[in-house]
Amino acid sequence: MKWYNVLLTLVFVLMFVACGNNEDNNQESNQEEAIDEVADDITGSLFSYEKDWEEIKEDGVLKVLTTYSGTSYFLYKGRPMGFEYELLEKFAKAKELKIDLQIVGSIDSLFYYLNRGDVDLVAHGITETRKRKEFVSFTEPLYTSRQVLVQKMPDKWFDLHWKEIEDALLHDAIELMGDTVSVRVHSSYHQRLKNLADEIGGEIFIDTLSGELTTEEIIEMVADGRVKQTVADLNIATLMASYYPILNIDVPVSTTQNMAWVVRKTSPKLLKEINKWLTAYKKKSEYYVIYNKYYKNKKDYRRRVKSDFYSLKHNQISKYDDLIKEEAKKIDWDWRLLASQVYQESKFNPSAVSWAGAVGLMQMMPATAKELGVHWRSNPQQSMDGGVRYLSRIIGYYDDVSDPIQKIKFTLASYNCGHGHVTDARALARKYNLNPDVWDENVEKMILALRYPKNFNDPVVKHGYLRGTEPYTYVQQIFERYEHYKKFIKE
Repeated sequence: MKWYNVLLTLVFVLMFVACGNNEDNNQESNQEEAIDEVADDITGSLFSYEKDWEEIKEDGVLKVLTTYSGTSYFLYKGRPMGFEYELLEKFAKAKELKIDLQIVGSIDSLFYYLNRGDVDLVAHGITETRKRKEFVSFTEPLYTSRQVLVQKMPDKWFDLHWKEIEDALLHDAIELMGDTVSVRVHSSYHQRLKNLADEIGGEIFIDTLSGELTTEEIIEMVADGRVKQTVADLNIATLMASYYPILNIDVPVSTTQNMAWVVRKTSPKLLKEINKWLTAYKKKSEYYVIYNKYYKNKKDYRRRVKSDFYSLKHNQISKYDDLIKEEAKKIDWDWRLLASQVYQESKFNPSAVSWAGAVGLMQMMPATAKELGVHWRSNPQQSMDGGVRYLSRIIGYYDDVSDPIQKIKFTLASYNCGHGHVTDARALARKYNLNPDVWDENVEKMILALRYPKNFNDPVVKHGYLRGTEPYTYVQQIFERYEHYKKFIKE
């Protein structure tokens, strides 16, 4: 770590010098290259952490780093979505792994955390370059793209003659000579602009932006007039231009490039497993359905971006957030946890009706609603009030459970399948020397066991057969979604 501290200090010194001297452009360019080289050394070669496929399989967990973006990972109407997210789910299911999804604030830090050993995989569409391949291993390409210039057409362009619009725009990358382009520092766009300047034999002034900005956010800055122009991958630029018609994306600045995920160079077997799966999966139509959903379907993209319940725009999960917050206070739950249960029950549809006749946000059965005095189950206020009063009653059954999270899991399972079946599962747990006060890896196993005659006919079981996969999955999915909500939504 001493070498890391020395290198990090050098980076800050070079950055300070570069920021303080704007008189000599050649000197500034050399300093920028020095910063790049030192930063690459830190992110790439400083660490030699070793962890490969066998250890990941033994742990049962794949640690993955990604970013918030309108294509990689986001929430929409309470549901986690994204191209990378859906592919990860498919890969994890195929390999029987759990995904520990972590979010990086700055895209510049992706390789640093990977090579330090914080994660095993970076699942983000990263441009494959020769320089990057010195530090990380790229998977098989997920798709190909090319970089384009994103520029803004004149204000009120729709009222102008086409010649006026043409005269206001750049039409060839060579016209960037002597012009300014805003991109993230250390991005593939930054490197491409430097290479382009060499190719055209002139200078392109690069306005370097924070690594915490996503490509989509920088494109928005162009549309709003906060920066003049930027560079982006064509698939992302195309989606953004469908939402901001004032953008022009017709000028290419690169040839076709591979976009892929990355792993450490010390994880060749993990790379082999991912490549084997990707190669087979890309032959399925399902892959292209997912790709088209996030990179081709402009109508769905515009609908998402316009929605109040798109997490990259608003800090909201559903139109019932305020109601859920008030009800959550009554049982002292994090409102995002209760919101996750409401999504599980009804997907925030107050008119939802289940096959069994349950109705409303909290999917109340007729008998339960009558007992609780709920007269109009499809009314959001009545449904939430009744559902939370029912949860409060169930919580009281588990006063003997000291751990608050375990207590909540027992409560959720009982809400789904009934207190009696959970009591049976706890009795079986005692019989088989499992902990009856712990849901995870203990009582949940016995919930699943109640599917089999040996167990539901056991003398300690009083309520008979249970299709245990339902409460097991119910609890698991609510908490998985809750983790997503905590990442996106402020408490």
